[in-house]
Amino acid sequence: MNILVLNGSPHIDGATVHMINAFTAGARSAGHTVKTINTAFMNIKGCIACEYCHTKGNGECVQKDDMQLIYPDMLSTDMIVFASPIYYFTMSAQLQAVIQRTYSFDIPKNVRKVALILSSGSPFVYGPAITQHFQSIVEYWDVENAGIFTANGAQNKSEEKYRELYDFGRSLTDICFGK
Repeated sequence: MNILVLNGSPHIDGATVHMINAFTAGARSAGHTVKTINTAFMNIKGCIACEYCHTKGNGECVQKDDMQLIYPDMLSTDMIVFASPIYYFTMSAQLQAVIQRTYSFDIPKNVRKVALILSSGSPFVYGPAITQHFQSIVEYWDVENAGIFTANGAQNKSEEKYRELYDFGRSLTDICFGK
């Protein structure tokens, strides 16, 4: 299975990256191909609701920025993992911009599974990121929710959390329900 990890963290050695590394190691050990894109260091603007993509652009966004580098991967992968620290109850703005820009192509037809990896300093901040963004994507794209993984405080960068995400990556199969 081809897996795309969209990392919204601007911290190159932060808790989110630690969780991504654990997941990636497990998934690769099971024979999956994993590509991680760090959206935090890319020039990606939010959707401007101009409707060019749906009127004249044939699914192509009028904005020409680093999102052009991500589109091919999003449209060809089997699974997307959204990974982000929580900033004021939601995913990073950098990752939200990527999610907004999927409007141009609507639904990535090859994607069958999605997962969510979130890190935070507090256990009480995940609700909006999970319900407003992630669960809406699962329902709208009609894909399998492969899992939601959170870490906060002392859990960040812990061996327990590393093992949990490694085991998750290792357990993934190509079998999917739904589509």
